[in-house]
Amino acid sequence: MVGGPSWGRVVGSCTLIAAKSRATAEATSKKALYNPYEGRICGRQLAESVEDFLQRLPPLTTRVSLEYPWIFVANPRTGSRPTDRDGAGFTPAAEALLQEFTEKKEAIEIQMKGKAKGSITRKLTPLRQGLEDRLLSLARETHFTSGKWMLFPCPADVNRQWAVIAPAVVNGELGTAAKVAPNDGSGDQSPRVICVYTRDFSDLEDVKRVLGRLAELGLAKKNEGGIYYKVDAFTELRINTGNEWGLKPSTYSSKELLKGKK
Repeated sequence: MVGGPSWGRVVGSCTLIAAKSRATAEATSKKALYNPYEGRICGRQLAESVEDFLQRLPPLTTRVSLEYPWIFVANPRTGSRPTDRDGAGFTPAAEALLQEFTEKKEAIEIQMKGKAKGSITRKLTPLRQGLEDRLLSLARETHFTSGKWMLFPCPADVNRQWAVIAPAVVNGELGTAAKVAPNDGSGDQSPRVICVYTRDFSDLEDVKRVLGRLAELGLAKKNEGGIYYKVDAFTELRINTGNEWGLKPSTYSSKELLKGKK
């Protein structure tokens, strides 16, 4: 009868295999980490602790500049880069849709000259809704799907809110990334902007998940003003409050999505 390997050799072999497996897993984990802001002084670095990052770039006092247009932090375990898109062709096609709407709007206003403003508005409403639907559809078709929840803390509270959001992003509790506006010298009266990004505005479950976590962190209370979600496609097109097309800049509101929740 041929003898098998000794128990000691078996245990040693298993220990060696386990050690190699752990080393491989650790190497794979490190390799999988991704930071679109690596090497940029305005963003958190992979080798930098969140605490060191917050101390290095406090938004209240960090002055805006070419080097610091925003202060960024990313979820290192997602491959998504919040400002990148393969949305080739989106902007010219979207601008053509906006121009088409403008021409139709002007024609209706000429045709209905002297009519009550409410009548003109009712005529334009379905055209405006159709424009919004076509723009969002185009964004999906061109994979320009990122968007963000926007918070507007007062300067006195910006460091505190950012210190809550930054570690939550790094730990994968929120979206793909976040950014905060540095100090632009406008004083203590103008609110700051914090954007918390998600990968896809049409993924309502994920959009709600991020909002829910913001609410748990005390940053999105349904009874206190609310926060709004804006798709990056609309930011690209400069669709802001009071825009010439009469489009809503935001796609979702926390009041709407948190309705019914305590």
